[in-house]
Amino acid sequence: MSAALLAVLLSLVSACAYAAAAVAQERLAARSPGSGALRLLASGAWWWSVALNASAALLHVVALKYGPLTVVQPLGALTLVAAVPLGARLAGRRVSAVEWRGTGLTLLGLGALLLTASGPTPDDVLSVTEAVAVSGATAVLIGLLCRPGARPGLRHATASGIASGVASALTQTVTVAATDPSGPLLSAHVIGVAVLVAAFAAGGLLLSQTAYRGGLGAPLAVVTLANPVAAAAIGLSLLGERLRGGAGGVLLALTGAALAAWGVLQLSRATPRPPDDTRPDAPGPSSVPAPSVPAPSRPGPAEPEPVRGSALVPHPPGRRQPTRL
Repeated sequence: MSAALLAVLLSLVSACAYAAAAVAQERLAARSPGSGALRLLASGAWWWSVALNASAALLHVVALKYGPLTVVQPLGALTLVAAVPLGARLAGRRVSAVEWRGTGLTLLGLGALLLTASGPTPDDVLSVTEAVAVSGATAVLIGLLCRPGARPGLRHATASGIASGVASALTQTVTVAATDPSGPLLSAHVIGVAVLVAAFAAGGLLLSQTAYRGGLGAPLAVVTLANPVAAAAIGLSLLGERLRGGAGGVLLALTGAALAAWGVLQLSRATPRPPDDTRPDAPGPSSVPAPSVPAPSRPGPAEPEPVRGSALVPHPPGRRQPTRL
């Protein structure tokens, strides 16, 4: 099996694990929208999602050993493709036509990206200066996105995707440097970058948990797009990765990116309708007239009942003249 094919297979399994973790995080956020960090640490369901994320991250790390960022990171969009039917199944509903259309467009765009992004096994690493510069710029950008303001869910999702993408780029540096036989296994360079990886991975996890309080579709779509964009920017600018095919390859990659973005947008706009068990002809609670309750009578002499068939109704006691109806 070639290194590129192994990277693709590992990325597929990693995407499925990430999807299961995202669905678990979204359901946990929906049950307890106001939970803080300490409350989450006491939740067993949250630790299950952390375990799924850790497993997916481990598979992702191994995939980065055999494939470049421009191949591994776009496959992360399959997380959204897998999360949509899984979330629908757990919610007890069917996947809508809009969701299926978005899934197909995303897969088609990813296929075009993979044709142009396939490259050799990565061998470049970020220097200490580059790793520190990338980490500092990312921290500033995340701080700006997390400021109070409108649309906090989408902004936290963008910050989470950027943090995860930068963590992936730093992870590739760790894996390549640690497995290089010409250098030590645990050098100061490897340990320092590994600490940055842990910080950005944990930050991305907490930011995504916050973003999922408003639902799964749109935040996960933003995370899915921001992650490969951040990683690809680092790979193309600092790690010497290139697209194949010249000008035609660039055009194909742009077309695939547009299709994938349109598919993700379709998935993010798909708003599932809650199941409705009431039939349209069945009277609802508002259409059933409330039974009239007679007002309690005040104590006193009883009023005489009208005589059946008579047109005269006597007045209460104290009035002598009957009134004709």
